[in-house]
Amino acid sequence: MAGFWEWDYSSQNGPSKWVEKFPMAAGSRQSPVNIETDRVESDHEALISKPLRWKYPATASRKLVNPGYCWRIDTDGDGTLLSGGPLMDDVYKLEQYHCHWGCSDSRGSEHTVDGQAFAGELHLVHWNTSKYKTFAEAAKAPDGLAVLGVFLKVGKAHEEMDKIARLLPYVSHKDDCIEINEPIDPSKLLPVRGGRAGSSNSAAQRCVNPCMRWAGRIIRPAENKGSQWQDDNGYWTYLGSLTTPPCNESVTWILFKRYIEVSHHQLNIFRNLRKFPRGEECPCHENHGVVINNFRPPLPLGNRVLRECGSF
Repeated sequence: MAGFWEWDYSSQNGPSKWVEKFPMAAGSRQSPVNIETDRVESDHEALISKPLRWKYPATASRKLVNPGYCWRIDTDGDGTLLSGGPLMDDVYKLEQYHCHWGCSDSRGSEHTVDGQAFAGELHLVHWNTSKYKTFAEAAKAPDGLAVLGVFLKVGKAHEEMDKIARLLPYVSHKDDCIEINEPIDPSKLLPVRGGRAGSSNSAAQRCVNPCMRWAGRIIRPAENKGSQWQDDNGYWTYLGSLTTPPCNESVTWILFKRYIEVSHHQLNIFRNLRKFPRGEECPCHENHGVVINNFRPPLPLGNRVLRECGSF
């Protein structure tokens, strides 16, 4: 909200209009971007020297919120940790995680890979506790935030995501909020080594699309075994921004090369969220008041370096 102007994803107040109220949205370090695999610089040795690590106690997920443009789970951050890889020795704490999706299963992700979109994209947002005292302070610094990005592809139902989907009817309208009583483990929402992609005889190793030249060697499905500490080196990383206003250029992006599967039914539950408060009349405009196509289109990478760690 800026004055009486509220941003959203419509043609009237959507991404192409954000810069009018949020000048940072026109910066040179904006996100998302299209991952052009032939432009990626391999930096495996440097990145693997300090492996990417995370720790997420299931009890850290405290509150499910409908802010009017997605679903979001707020955490208390206690016991959470992200470090290593492009973050080096700095320690980051999980602040919240949320999701983006489309009106159909063919689009919904914010980042794309060689122009190909996925059905959705999960973001785990962290802030640098080694250098800053609060999330708000970190969000203004160039190295203040780190976001783990996970692509979603339609397939079988995801067990941990289903815990979230079952709660969404209780936050169906904007500003609805409920406390989370059943533990939701963020680590089980991440793709890691040791899942189906690591089994050479698994049918689940099929490509996202056999026509994609990169699919067989980069994007594969994966399952998470659920341990709190994980170490995976298959990701892309670059310096970018928040993908929602005010679009602060403070994010180190870490995008996993492996996707997770969610079901068509689970995505349809996401699409039933309302973008207007309970008790108000449904706005008669595009999307009929439901939260769909809540993604910002890719922006130019420009002179930024897109690095990768690991290959398949």
